[in-house]
Parts: sequence; structure tokens; C-alpha cells
Amino acid sequence: MKCAVLIPAYNASHTLGELLSRTVSVISLDNIFVIDDGSTDSTAQIAEMHHVQLLRHHANRGKGAALQTGFDHCLKLGYDAVITMDADLQHRPEDIPRFIERHRLMRCNIIIGSRLHQLKGMPLHRILSNTITTFLVRARTGVDVADSQSGFRFISIDVVKSIRIDSTGYEAETELLIKAARKGFTVDAIPIDTIYAGEKSHMKHIETTVQFIRTLFRHY
Repeated sequence: MKCAVLIPAYNASHTLGELLSRTVSVISLDNIFVIDDGSTDSTAQIAEMHHVQLLRHHANRGKGAALQTGFDHCLKLGYDAVITMDADLQHRPEDIPRFIERHRLMRCNIIIGSRLHQLKGMPLHRILSNTITTFLVRARTGVDVADSQSGFRFISIDVVKSIRIDSTGYEAETELLIKAARKGFTVDAIPIDTIYAGEKSHMKHIETTVQFIRTLFRHY
């Protein structure tokens, strides 16, 4: 299977170097794509130093837009699947082979890395947010979605071909799940560790919550 790893990154210079050093130990450089979403720090230079593939937005457009840029590029290159992960070291790149193996066994179209099986270390506001939004996405789709807010995902190329993300922000991941469920794509999950160490988040909580609610009730 030809699988790409997509890493949307915005001002991620403090964490990106370590993340890439660990990621190249489990997947080849040619298959790692950093989407620099208009960073004003050295994010792009760090990606270039690690010789991974670099896609760039000249201005900050949001996580959803960065993901769609990565999806479009992988479609052109003939990948069979993509794995998305965040740039802030909250995802363990060493788990990437587990997603690929799970797909080999289960043949599901989307596999979510779920943090909700083990909440130790997750801030209380994240526990509440993730639990509530996951419940609402399950109610909206009728699919037993695990951890709807997790950005660590395996996505088959059939999903990428069939769905285009309209949302530009963090709500894009919810939009993708809703659209995938409506098209009958299958969703699975694997447990992943909860990793929080006080990293700065670029998520604006009130704005993100409003956009999530709009996405949840939008007609697709």
C-alpha cells in the first residue's frame, strides 16, 4: 500500500523537528508531507532541513484548507491512503504502522486514533469537549464514531476522491466524518495515547465551537 503522511503545520517550529525525526523512522521521506499553513516562524525551513515534502500556503488559511491541499496533492500522486497527524507532538508517529495494519485486517475506509479510552493526562476541558462533540457526531451520523476531534486518522483514497472539505478550520475534521458517513464509508478506531504537555494550541475555542455547531447541523 502506498500511504502518505500529511502534517498540517502552523508556527510549529518548536515541535516539528522532533516529530519529523521520529516519523522518518517508520515511513520514507518521500511519503511525508508538511503543509505549512502560512507560518511566520521557521516551520518551512525545518521541514526542508529534514528533506520531507513541503507544501506551502503563503497566508494562514486554516487546518481544513491545509488538509485539502494535502489531499489534492496526494490524489495527483496516486496514493492509496493518507494518514493525517498534528504537528504538536500530541500524536506518536510510532503508531503509524498500527493504522496501516488495522486497515489491512479490517479494510475500513477511515480509522480514527481514539484518545477517549484512556483520559489520564487530558485536560478537563478537552475531555468534556471531545466527549460531547463525539456524542453529537454519533447522533448526527448514526455511526459509532470514536473521538471525532482526533486529527490522527487513516483515510483511504476512495474517501479523498469522493469528499471535498469546504470548512477551512478545525471543524473540517467533523465535516469529513459527516460526509463520509452519508456516503456509506466505514469508520473504525484504534486506541492511542493521550499526550498533553502544555503545548500552545492555535484553536480558538469559542470560534471553533460555533463553527462545529454550524457544521453539525449543515445540510450535506
